[in-house]
Amino acid sequence: MNFGRGPSVVLNVGGTRYSFAREVLKDFPLRRVSRLHGCLSEQDVLEVCDDYDRERNEYFFDRHSEAFGFIMLYVRHGHLRFVPHMCELSFYNEMIYWGLDGSHLDYCCQRRLDDRMSETCTYYAAEEPNGGPEVKGRRPPGAEGRKWLERMRRTFEEPTSSVAAQVLATVSILFVIVSMVVLCASTLPEWRAPENRSVEEQSRYTAESVREPSGIIEAICIGWFTAECIVRFIVSKNKCEFVRRPLNIIDLLAITPYYISVLMTVFTGENSQLQRAGVTLRVLRMMRIFWVIKLARHFIGLQTLGLTLKRCYREMVMLLVFICVAMAIFSALSQLLENGLDLGTKNKDYASIPAACWWVIISMTTVGYGDMCPITVPGRILGGICVVSGIVLLALPITFIYHSFVQCYHELKFRSARYSRSLSAEFLN
Repeated sequence: MNFGRGPSVVLNVGGTRYSFAREVLKDFPLRRVSRLHGCLSEQDVLEVCDDYDRERNEYFFDRHSEAFGFIMLYVRHGHLRFVPHMCELSFYNEMIYWGLDGSHLDYCCQRRLDDRMSETCTYYAAEEPNGGPEVKGRRPPGAEGRKWLERMRRTFEEPTSSVAAQVLATVSILFVIVSMVVLCASTLPEWRAPENRSVEEQSRYTAESVREPSGIIEAICIGWFTAECIVRFIVSKNKCEFVRRPLNIIDLLAITPYYISVLMTVFTGENSQLQRAGVTLRVLRMMRIFWVIKLARHFIGLQTLGLTLKRCYREMVMLLVFICVAMAIFSALSQLLENGLDLGTKNKDYASIPAACWWVIISMTTVGYGDMCPITVPGRILGGICVVSGIVLLALPITFIYHSFVQCYHELKFRSARYSRSLSAEFLN
């Protein structure tokens, strides 16, 4: 510290005094307090605190003393929680004043803050450290280019980060909806009539299909998705990480079949290969259903579902193991009771254990299609036990999956609220 004397300094926050060694301020976790270490004059000190007593080397802060006490608990123990009976937004305002943000809060308090901010639509902007026009004017070489790339990346990756990102997300959603409507309409009997033509007519139809309105709409949608994917790849920070992300893999799976089908249409000219190519083309065109998953980039609900499945894969595997074990037991017993014993009444639907597995799975999941059912008294008793055990076994891991889903939802919602702050600032500007 370059101003003041004495081996220690005193912070007076709302009447509560805290004494620290002078050297502790240099690496103090609170940014406003650590700024005192670099003050060269009394004017610099008064820009950080409200008043200063030179004789006692005491710095006065006209802030909430109880809130600062909880913030000091975070400095000492690493856990930051809300003050009881204090408004979350007021405490958050105190946090920003001392140089903290919402990520320093414990998870339970993050959820409370997220809900409160969502209800009131109130957002705070963190104070710039050592802010000033002179500091902002000194930028390293290439900073403008990196800032532009970061802005482009956020525009394409975070739909709530700016107005341009919201417009881009809306356009992308419209293209997905249009492509899905065209895909559904292409399965109507009127659209499928050309499939009944002869080989020669089918060849001409395949070559000319891209010229029809549906083909033109499909080409436009694919062009938009391709351009969007290329731009996002160019502006990404880590190209390898970009390729490994699940949503980007889904984008690739949605785009690639179109180009494969076009190449097959161009290069498949022989009649011997036409029928096989036609089946392949139908499969590739039906893979456009993956475009629906692109909506996960713009909706928190689908993102929450994907993140929950990623984090709960152990619970999902456990659920599958429960089902498989129950299927093995009940299918063997049902086949024995319905068909294996020589009781004079054999149920042909349970002729084998694999056939009985179908009955077990629809019974345990309480679907009950009714296409096969036990006819013997022991078989019906076993069916009742199978249904009850299915309800119990399926309910056991659901609690863990539910809690993980709620946690993932609040995390994604909190992240979306953070990006919405920059959107609010853009509207204000």
